[in-house]
Amino acid sequence: MDSLLRSIADQDGIFLRREALAVGYTDRALARAIRGRVIHRLRHGAYVFLDHWVELDESGRHLLRAMAVRRTARTGVVLSHTTALIKMGAPVWDLPLDDVHLTRRDGGAGRREAGVAQHSGLLLNGDVCEIDRVATTSATRTAIDLTMVADVEHCLPAIDYLLHIGATDKAALVRRAGLCEVWPRTLATDLTIRLADGRSESVGETRSRHMLWRGGLPTPEPQYDILDERGTVVARVDFAWPEYGVFLEFDGRAKYEKFLKEGEPVVAAVLREKKREEMICRLTGWRCIRIVWADLYRPDATNAYIRSVLAGGPVH
Repeated sequence: MDSLLRSIADQDGIFLRREALAVGYTDRALARAIRGRVIHRLRHGAYVFLDHWVELDESGRHLLRAMAVRRTARTGVVLSHTTALIKMGAPVWDLPLDDVHLTRRDGGAGRREAGVAQHSGLLLNGDVCEIDRVATTSATRTAIDLTMVADVEHCLPAIDYLLHIGATDKAALVRRAGLCEVWPRTLATDLTIRLADGRSESVGETRSRHMLWRGGLPTPEPQYDILDERGTVVARVDFAWPEYGVFLEFDGRAKYEKFLKEGEPVVAAVLREKKREEMICRLTGWRCIRIVWADLYRPDATNAYIRSVLAGGPVH
């Protein structure tokens, strides 16, 4: 396919059949390009170059499908729910991405079709923004919408992220939730807002905090500063229970990779983290608990262990 069609696709990653026909292509040529694995059909009348499609992850492919649905929609729509989250760069941990989510601008009845969930929620002033010239529900509205389609645990990572980057705040969430009391699942919405905390810096930290809450454990202080003898901040731990003399670190691979120097193996970051832990224990006299992703999938056992440490039991 020539550079003109690629330049059209560069705008939002896709091109439409009518655009291809306008620059001289025929349906036969498009079919030949699909068979030749040059282009990939996203949906009726919308295509992407295959070399671009294969390099994308699941979220990237979802967003391209969203662009195709949006540009072929017969009514005005905005990206919403999980689709809006992806456009914002928010984490969508374990959220289903099979359906593109859109909200109608005209307030008309929503509908579902293969791969598309079209919602009818009323859009108020401030509910819509633009990201890269694409109409999207605002961070605040997106957070509230998410609580209508997902449970608390799966909502929190995305909402924590939006709070962390300053895209919304607790007050705005409370105000917007108050305007949709007749919507379904508002009890879950209120609980999610109460539990959300923008101090979390990763999905793993958010999920750890939720696990501790579900287990009925004492609430820890997130992102707790560690001071040296002169009162200077020398470290920060993911969670701390100062009254129990215990801190907890969530160890995801990304945590170590973040601090890697160029060309350095992961083991070097692990050793530095070990020295950091020893320094914190020396300064505070506290004990350290470390958990990993696998621990989050056995919450009862993990919470029982943490409870035993808080009670003075051994740290393994």
